[in-house]
Amino acid sequence: MTVLDVQDLQTHFFTDAGVVKAVDGVSFSLDAGEVLGLVGESGSGKSVTGFSILRLVDPPGRVVGGRILFRGQDLAQLSNREMRGLRGNRIAMIFQDPMMTLNPVLRIETQMVEAVRAHERVSPAAARDRAVQALARVGIPSPAERLEAYPHQFSGGMRQRVAIAIALLNGPDLIVADEPTTALDVTIQSQILAEVQELARETGTALIWITHDLAVVAGLADRISVMYAGRIVESGPTDAVLTAPGHPYTEGLLGSIPGHGRRGERLTQIPGMAPNMANLPEGCAFAPRCPRASDSCRVTAPQITGAGPGRSLRCHHPGVTAEGAA
Repeated sequence: MTVLDVQDLQTHFFTDAGVVKAVDGVSFSLDAGEVLGLVGESGSGKSVTGFSILRLVDPPGRVVGGRILFRGQDLAQLSNREMRGLRGNRIAMIFQDPMMTLNPVLRIETQMVEAVRAHERVSPAAARDRAVQALARVGIPSPAERLEAYPHQFSGGMRQRVAIAIALLNGPDLIVADEPTTALDVTIQSQILAEVQELARETGTALIWITHDLAVVAGLADRISVMYAGRIVESGPTDAVLTAPGHPYTEGLLGSIPGHGRRGERLTQIPGMAPNMANLPEGCAFAPRCPRASDSCRVTAPQITGAGPGRSLRCHHPGVTAEGAA
């Protein structure tokens, strides 16, 4: 069953320097229990896509077009009160900075109990028990005791684990995770990834995992969507995209991963920098950095085309054929 269906999403920021098209025609769908990896460089529009889904984009930004269907219901048409009823309940978000989730002047217990009781009629004791279980699931030792602490009494990694636990509290249908394991050590990161995979399998929770780390999504995501300059430039099953990337940008991201090439080889470097989103070049936004760019790339923006089963590309010179062969 389809949990989320995003159709031609457009989120623009209206600044003195011009209109920044942070998300420009993004479309994807997500089934129950499915994990989608949304990857790309900083500034590619990944986080803004996540914020747009939960209607958390602040002025001067706003969603100017498209539809966000959550279980068939268009989130763009809901009132603020109706959205508050969904956030933290049926849809949860894990922010990159845990202090965007945690109130520094309230104990962890207060914040977690309120997160449960805001959406369910349960006793404080039952809500507290659920909070203890959630903290234990994300690897926090002595969870009952740590509930009494304030956020400043935790390390950055521990605060992030608390933020993840809060997102898991109400068993949401959809979780949008914005690079939530960046501050965690490798051992805890592996534990959290295993936990969210198990959650998706057991409860049918759909998950959008936003990251720049392809190594993380390689073992986590069912499908990958690669973003560049506010658009999805390649998407498909994880194994297919990682083993035979079709877009030169995806190839560059994979080539820059340490250990991806042969021993002794230099890492691949994508030349240049991400474009100014308020002043994008004509044609393909990646053309100034692309080794395959031709005159047509600098004039005409490519459209999304099929590239094999479940795959799509936005490129005039794709590295895979319509049959998906390299």
